[in-house]
Amino acid sequence: MDSIQISGIRSYGYTGYLPEEQVLGQWFEVDVTLWLDLRPAGNSDAIADTIDYRHTITTVENIIKTQKFALLERLAAEIADTLLQQPLVEKVRVQLTKPVPPIPDFSGKIKIDITR
Repeated sequence: MDSIQISGIRSYGYTGYLPEEQVLGQWFEVDVTLWLDLRPAGNSDAIADTIDYRHTITTVENIIKTQKFALLERLAAEIADTLLQQPLVEKVRVQLTKPVPPIPDFSGKIKIDITR
């Protein structure tokens, strides 16, 4: 199966378990992989036969900006479910990263990786 990968989507949002995360917000990063048949677009050179990357990026950014959830898992699932509604998409992988989680004495990142 062919795929389109879009990485480095960054957006500011209000998902988090702590109440202040849903008020103050924080940055999130998303990488998506969309599986679909790219043969038609490869033959036709027509955007109608593939996914418009701009629409996918805007969709992910809008979900992060406008939705509030307690868990990253829920945000990642919302992104995946929404992207799966695009015509032609058969499978999707969402890698959602919280680059600066508010965890004392932890300087790493948290990443949720789901495939639907």
